[in-house]
Amino acid sequence: KEIDKFLKEKEEEIQEDEEKEDFWAIEKEGQLAVDVYQTDEAIVIKSAIAGVNQEDLDIAISEDIITIRGERKDKEEEKIDEENFFFRECYWGKFSRSIILPCKIDQSKAEAKLKNGVLTIILPKLKHPDSVRLKIKEKNSS
Repeated sequence: KEIDKFLKEKEEEIQEDEEKEDFWAIEKEGQLAVDVYQTDEAIVIKSAIAGVNQEDLDIAISEDIITIRGERKDKEEEKIDEENFFFRECYWGKFSRSIILPCKIDQSKAEAKLKNGVLTIILPKLKHPDSVRLKIKEKNSS
């Protein structure tokens, strides 16, 4: 329960920071929708990012946060006048998402794959050795 509360608070802090940045930004970024789950060995992040070129993606991993940034470009959209749209539901432009990781991960073994418009990031969990019992030595009184 405490970890859930901690993660929720951290997520709210990141959201607030991103909103503050967006307020001053000339071009507002969209927020990337993600699925995050765990296996016994890894944290897995999946996101549908159809229309994004691999070179337009940037993934940064720190000790406890991963940030995915990118841009979905549509050159055809630039040629269409605003009044000619009937619906505009697709998001085009810059997007980002920061995710607080629920456990420590091995950054050196992290992988990202882009296949059929789905980004899959695999973050292997850091293996911690079993706890060690510490023996208390008796102090000799002299």
